[in-house]
Amino acid sequence: MDWRPWGEAALAQAVAAQKPIFLSIGYSSCHWCHVMAHESFENHEVAAVLNRDFIPVKVDREERPDLDRVYMTYVQQTTGHGGWPMSVWLTPRGLPFFGGTYFPPEDRPGRPGFPTVLHAITRHWNEQRAKLETGAEEVAAALRQFAAQDGTGESSGELPAAAGGAFEQGFRHFEETFDARWGGFGGAPKFPRASALTFLFRIAALQGPASDAGVAAIRMAERTLQGMAEGGLHDHVGGGFHRYSVDERWHVPHFEKMLYDQAQIALNYLEARQATDREVFGWVARGVFEYVRRDLTGPHGAFFSAEDADSAPPENGAGQVVPDEPSAKSADGLSGGLALPVKATHLAEGAFYVWSRAEIETVLGADAVFFCAHFGVKPEGNVAADPHGEFRGKNVLMQQQSLAVTARDFRLEIEPASNLLVSCLEKLRAGRARRPRPLLDDKVITAWNGLMISALAKGHQILGGGGDHGRDGPPGSDAGAYLAQATRAAEFIQRELYDSASGTLYRTWREGRSEIPGFAEDYAGLIQGLLDLYEAGFEIRWLEWAERLQQAQDERFWDAGRGGYFNSRADDPTVIVRLKEDYDGAEPAPASVAALNLLRLDWMIGRAGGVPPPNYRERALRTIESLRPQWSRAPHALPQLLCAFDLALAEPRTVVLAGNPRAVDFRALAAVLAEGCRPRRIVLCADGAEGQAWLAARKPYLSEMKPLGGRATAYVCENFACQAPVTDPAELRKTLG
Repeated sequence: MDWRPWGEAALAQAVAAQKPIFLSIGYSSCHWCHVMAHESFENHEVAAVLNRDFIPVKVDREERPDLDRVYMTYVQQTTGHGGWPMSVWLTPRGLPFFGGTYFPPEDRPGRPGFPTVLHAITRHWNEQRAKLETGAEEVAAALRQFAAQDGTGESSGELPAAAGGAFEQGFRHFEETFDARWGGFGGAPKFPRASALTFLFRIAALQGPASDAGVAAIRMAERTLQGMAEGGLHDHVGGGFHRYSVDERWHVPHFEKMLYDQAQIALNYLEARQATDREVFGWVARGVFEYVRRDLTGPHGAFFSAEDADSAPPENGAGQVVPDEPSAKSADGLSGGLALPVKATHLAEGAFYVWSRAEIETVLGADAVFFCAHFGVKPEGNVAADPHGEFRGKNVLMQQQSLAVTARDFRLEIEPASNLLVSCLEKLRAGRARRPRPLLDDKVITAWNGLMISALAKGHQILGGGGDHGRDGPPGSDAGAYLAQATRAAEFIQRELYDSASGTLYRTWREGRSEIPGFAEDYAGLIQGLLDLYEAGFEIRWLEWAERLQQAQDERFWDAGRGGYFNSRADDPTVIVRLKEDYDGAEPAPASVAALNLLRLDWMIGRAGGVPPPNYRERALRTIESLRPQWSRAPHALPQLLCAFDLALAEPRTVVLAGNPRAVDFRALAAVLAEGCRPRRIVLCADGAEGQAWLAARKPYLSEMKPLGGRATAYVCENFACQAPVTDPAELRKTLG
């Protein structure tokens, strides 16, 4: 395949050659992208047709989410479905006239093969080109009309009255679709939609954990997270979570692991730890963080994007010959690792993660009986629904019962049973490490790193950071390392992916910075991470940078006419229409994150700089208003945005901690703020130094806040009034209620 990168050069070549463009959009850990690459793009005859009759262009959707959004909208509107790989045929001007997803290599009943499609498009282009181009112009007009369907963006300075109803309607939707037996919402396939659980925890915090709504919200979130943790969606051996479950029980996953899932799911478990006080949720979050530290963190400190679902099957159980070292590029042209290792003859989905009973017995010996009972391992395999025979004789580990029940069945006390289970998992992890690993997509994506920085900052607050409440993690762990990890990643992004002279953030890094400027989601995700990083470690440099990034995001992506944020910049001539994301899916929409960021910035530092100074609150409300058609019709589509309604409706809730952030007494007060399920509060630090001076220039009242009697002091402020300062953690706990 003679792939070209997307850009003006490829479009110009198509114009000069008067050929249509074949655009293939996929991503490095996409299973069906690999299949189509192997079946069609590595086929010499198919490649010859593509190279002769088309200008073939390959795009990594993770590098260009704006292009993916435009052409996926087209494919979904014209075919009724979407997915990857996405295959779209364009005029030389980049206008789509035909599209789909995966095409098989040969004709099948009711489905033409890829060569048949190619020949048909070539014939139509040669014989009816004018008709195709006219249709493509109509498609572009329809896309522009689709882009104009958002709200007016006008704001009265208050959240519209309809917002309260949307909040309640969203909650009712999750109640009605909740699966009380297995957790989650709806049936198979089941996705770990983190923003929905975040919304439920906000419901509980606002209504009170003991209220009817609070109890119901926590029950739904808790059951879902328990089901996810017990099921095969959770990598019991290595930590972390797979992309989604193909069944309703969370048992058999699609095995790829994405950084954005790890970040958001870890936050869910941290919030569950706060809401329920069940330590098991904290342990699951620690497992996610350990997986990311071990397998998704580069030597530079930033976080890699993903691990593939596919790998070469082991030859002899847990130990085998590892295939020859793959090259640095994927077989389908995507950056980051290799999709199909050059000398590997066969890759299988989940091969790295599934086990035969014999393999487990080889590794664990006599302890295998205990382990197999706990995780439902069977000699014939435990995958009931296996239409393609991929898992014949294999087991996907899924906890069958509580450890207390397994301990009772084997006549063990709970502590020895727990120690035995941990020992078994460690042995299996060591054995599994000898298998061929899945492809590692070692791109560093700014937006996803922002989400992970946020999760680690929250992990520092909730799992460690002071006090004597048993919050420092299991033996040998260093919960303070979470803050160090988050800080190191933020420093990498600032050093490698940010141009301070122009204020430009860049999208990706892999052995060097790409030339792709960041998108709205990169700015929003990183700003969120920096705000959380400031509240975890109180280094003013992160709040300063967040302020600058927010200004840059507004300059590049703000829709001055209708409010909200476009996905892409205005100065890219290759983007045929600027769209806005209006759905909180696997990743939250940039506008949802931005609305929360703006309201937090309003509470933290008030009006932004500039002439005239934009008002953070005003911009947040206009962002919310711009999505009114979506959240008024289907609020459950935007649960992350609904979380912003809380801050928009409330007067600022702030806690100012005066003292040295590194001191034990300061950390003890900070630890109290991370307890329980409470409405969101902003936490600021009056450090008596540079940080306090910077904040006081924006919030003058902060200049007067000082430690009392030489002890760290908390000032709890709400409705523009502060309560009597407290220095004792117990008093602070009582003041917070």
